[in-house]
Amino acid sequence: MAPAPQSAELSVSAKDKAAALALTPVSRETEARLDRFIALLLEWQAKTNLVAPSTLPNLWTRHVSDSLQLLSLAPTAKSWVDLGSGGGFPGVVLACVLTETPGARVHLVERVAKKAAFLREAIRVTASPGTVHLADIGDTVDRIAGPIDCVTARALAPLHQLIGFAEPWVKKGAKALFLKGQDVEAELTEATKYWIIEPRLHSSRTGGQGWIVELGSIERRQGSPRE
Repeated sequence: MAPAPQSAELSVSAKDKAAALALTPVSRETEARLDRFIALLLEWQAKTNLVAPSTLPNLWTRHVSDSLQLLSLAPTAKSWVDLGSGGGFPGVVLACVLTETPGARVHLVERVAKKAAFLREAIRVTASPGTVHLADIGDTVDRIAGPIDCVTARALAPLHQLIGFAEPWVKKGAKALFLKGQDVEAELTEATKYWIIEPRLHSSRTGGQGWIVELGSIERRQGSPRE
């Protein structure tokens, strides 16, 4: 009985895939790696809630393409940190693309053991340059060696908290790219109570009311509480 729903999901996502790759084209080799990743995700989704079930029919546009668009905002970035990687968006997707970039590495930070196990298997089956860190975000700064070019997060925490997580890397020269939803203006207003920032907002290519918040500098406001 179980295989039927999965087959239906795969047939729907095949249509969605074409739309997603029209928005964010990739090489044939990267497409093959993404196919392996999505097949694995659908297999694990039956046992572990990796993405919202309601988004499965639009898995490629809602999750894959949404992740791929980050690369156009940091085209020369080789070393990435993805905070709260969960189901692999954007971390595993970025790693699939960066396989073709010499010296690239994506660090995937995840505190839930079951999800970290999935991420490790995803990196294995796609043969992508990723390293999974099973840890709380606050414990990873010292664990990740070498310079970081870009820090990202998706559906993880309010913006003012994400800025706090990313601050140590941004102060060393990294760029922060946070995928946010329709409440981005309210989150930015709240964040400026804690941080001095000059955000750049990019409208999501995938439509809807999604946004990408780009930050190149972060400074804590004097007297603001540390979280």
